[in-house]
Amino acid sequence: MIKQPGLVLASALTLVFIGLAPLLQPAWLLTLLLVPFSLVLFLIRDTRYVSLSIIALAVLYGLGWLSTFTFTCTLGIVVIGELAFRLAGERQAAYLSHLIAAVGVSLAVMLYLGYTAPLVVVMGVVAAVLLRAALRGRDDALMIEALGVAMTMFLFEELNFEVDLTILAAAAAIAFGFGYTSYRLRVADVSGLFSGAMIGIILIVFADVRWFLIMLTFFVIGAGATRYRYADKERLGVAQEHGGVRGYFNVFANGLVATGAAILYGITGHPAFVALFMGSVASAAADTAASEIGVTGKVPYLITTLRPVPRGTNGGVTVRGEAAAVLASLIVAGVAWIMGVADPWMVVSTVIAGFIGTNIDSLVGATLENHGRIGNSGTNLTATFVGGVAGMLIYLLA
Repeated sequence: MIKQPGLVLASALTLVFIGLAPLLQPAWLLTLLLVPFSLVLFLIRDTRYVSLSIIALAVLYGLGWLSTFTFTCTLGIVVIGELAFRLAGERQAAYLSHLIAAVGVSLAVMLYLGYTAPLVVVMGVVAAVLLRAALRGRDDALMIEALGVAMTMFLFEELNFEVDLTILAAAAAIAFGFGYTSYRLRVADVSGLFSGAMIGIILIVFADVRWFLIMLTFFVIGAGATRYRYADKERLGVAQEHGGVRGYFNVFANGLVATGAAILYGITGHPAFVALFMGSVASAAADTAASEIGVTGKVPYLITTLRPVPRGTNGGVTVRGEAAAVLASLIVAGVAWIMGVADPWMVVSTVIAGFIGTNIDSLVGATLENHGRIGNSGTNLTATFVGGVAGMLIYLLA
């Protein structure tokens, strides 16, 4: 008996229309054919959201918002990847099946259409598996995945950034190796694995492997600070939940600004974006060290009023935490200087930026976060952005 008959039918339909896409022009002709077939899939219980995903992509393609390659590749990644995921039993190992199927169908589409921009494909595949992990359990996950993959591929296609295939393959191997190791060490969950891999690939491709190692320095500092006197923090009720395992929210909150800086540097080559990257990474490292180590110090004081507050209060600062923040920033800056990424003045601006970033985190935590207007990830993102911009401005004004 065939499992998932509706999804098997959807996959067959997908392969047929991938084959027809370059032959039926203009694009709206394919849309007119694809939408009615997809509505039939909607009548099958296990493919309702698959149907809606196909229709959404077909409409975007028909309107001319997606290229033939982005449309066909996204369609194959989402539908064929979902089939592989479900046939594998939706276990943790199913993500590997999803990844392999997505890579296979993407390569087939590339060969069929004669497409020669593998970075676009890699980003689309990683985005698909990441969204599958992050949205697991949601009925509309597949539709969001389809739109997310299409948007990701569209953006990287528009960037038109050329990268050597060997470098891209090495970047993927390093980034996924790091992500898998983090997962096995219970430092990151599945969504953290794939979000970390995505950031790693971007850093290596748009800058170089040294930028990845600098980000890895932050990761090591964060993991070490989280483990620091963990039993004491558990006893005090201020330990990180789930043993400090990071998910995609935490990964992107701390790494999004750095990733943007790497892309901007890859496109322009301007040293200002190196400073932006350094400042944001130092801020992330400083904030994590200040929070995890500072909470074991003496009574914290609220940054806005300087009044004593309970341990773990957002916006609470201690002398130990401030010292840990400066040390973490110095380590990040020192690693960058040793590897030749940062010059002496950038080391200074990075340390200052890290100190600014961690205190911005405390300030936002004491005001917006304590009043429920922003979450912890939003606070972290704000801190890394302000710290990164501060580092860039300090460096440029020298």
